[in-house]
Amino acid sequence: MRALVQRVSRASVRLPGGETRAIGKGLLIYLGVGKNDTEETARRLSEKIINLRIFSNAANKFDRSLLDEKGAALVISQFTLFASTKGGRRPDFTAAAAPDLARPLYERFTRLLCATGVAAASGEFGAHMEIDSVNDGPVTIWLDSDEL
Repeated sequence: MRALVQRVSRASVRLPGGETRAIGKGLLIYLGVGKNDTEETARRLSEKIINLRIFSNAANKFDRSLLDEKGAALVISQFTLFASTKGGRRPDFTAAAAPDLARPLYERFTRLLCATGVAAASGEFGAHMEIDSVNDGPVTIWLDSDEL
């Protein structure tokens, strides 16, 4: 799995049917699922993200996690995180998992966040969505489960 994690003041996603899902202070997580990912991968990555100390303490140092802040998470499915541009100008997405594998792991990842007490919202898997966010910092972290 790959995740692009942004610390946000607020973020929202508008789904194709017009529904909007939003969070306040917390993390906007773009999540890509790879061909070899498993439920264990989802568990390890979710645990890493909720415990990342990327929120500032009173001394303005990164020392607090999403759990410490009681922040929320907005999880957006993003297979394009597995794009390879080595062969030319058109991205190759063959390293991304097929939807029948990716969807359950994306949903499992979001449920794992909720199980820790994080208020989590999600986009709509495989849909074209409009995402708005206010990056706080800015703070943006790239995570790859192969490197955990």
